[in-house]
Amino acid sequence: MSTRIARPKNDRLVAGVCAGVAQHLGLPVAAVRVAAVVGSVLSLGVTAGLYIVLWIMLPRE
Repeated sequence: MSTRIARPKNDRLVAGVCAGVAQHLGLPVAAVRVAAVVGSVLSLGVTAGLYIVLWIMLPRE
């Protein structure tokens, strides 16, 4: 587990937020991406808003 969350240069689809979170937590990237999509649908977009906030706040690697 890394000490700092960052958006990686590779292994990104949109902004790299899910890939950075997955690396930090030691989880598969696909699992984090699925959780983000399901969470976004079930929370009526709150998770998508959180994704955008993290996109702005997380530094690039």
